[in-house]
Amino acid sequence: MLMPPTKLPNISPELRKQILEEDAQAFSSFLPSTRHLWLILHEVIFGTDTSWGKRFDVVLLLAIVISLVAIMLESIPDFRLQHGNSLFILEWVLTAVFTLEYLLRVWVSDSPRGYVFSFFGIIDFLAVIPTYISLFVAGTHFLLVIRAIRLLRVFRILKLARYVKGAQAIGAGLKASKEKIFVFLTAVVTLAVIMGTLMYMIEGGEHGFDSIPRSIYWAIVTLTTVGYGDIAPETTLGQFVAAFVMILGYSIIAVPTGIVSAEMSRMSKDSSSRACQRCGETEHYEKARFCHKCGERIVLDS
Repeated sequence: MLMPPTKLPNISPELRKQILEEDAQAFSSFLPSTRHLWLILHEVIFGTDTSWGKRFDVVLLLAIVISLVAIMLESIPDFRLQHGNSLFILEWVLTAVFTLEYLLRVWVSDSPRGYVFSFFGIIDFLAVIPTYISLFVAGTHFLLVIRAIRLLRVFRILKLARYVKGAQAIGAGLKASKEKIFVFLTAVVTLAVIMGTLMYMIEGGEHGFDSIPRSIYWAIVTLTTVGYGDIAPETTLGQFVAAFVMILGYSIIAVPTGIVSAEMSRMSKDSSSRACQRCGETEHYEKARFCHKCGERIVLDS
């Protein structure tokens, strides 16, 4: 006899229907078959539409945060001295959890190879391997801070589409202006080389400018308005050149911002002129002829 619908596992109606179509007695036994277990785990791990999927990702994010806090606390000498054993045990427990999660993701992925070499697949792997390497090389476990990148999944969990669209807009703006940014960076590097060489000739080794590379380092630090102060010109002419480089640095800061902002503004105008007449969607793929939301043909404004 089948379980009543209210007793069925908390999975999506689509998956429940698929499982029952494959095996009408699927939910009558205590343990699911390997095939059905694969389907359920795939939905829980890679989906966020079910309560199980949301709980899985929320628990995973909490584990990541706890791991990051533990790594930071371990870097404090006094805290490590008092709670070193507890932190060691906690780290290995979390590593075991993340290792199991990674292996499950590989198993239930539609394309295991595609997942392993994807962005998140590589990050998931790097999130566990430093702990095992630390058995042979001391100190490498601090590289586990890379787990912070895994927190990017919060956007998928909370379905913050507007933030994802914002990130896509920034990415598209940077991509569209990459040639201009490259030319700008080339000009800045050239300017740093010239100014560094000039300061090497003016100040010399007795004032800390003992080589052209070190002088270029000073020029970059000064041009970007960082100003560490570890090297400073002492001659009048050198101070005049340094003042010029500082003022030039302030004017240079605004250039890349203006380039990217202009591209984003242009793309925003293009997007608004390609609004779908049926649903009003404005975020379309480049050169798309149909709306990805409703399928309506996109009519360009004249």
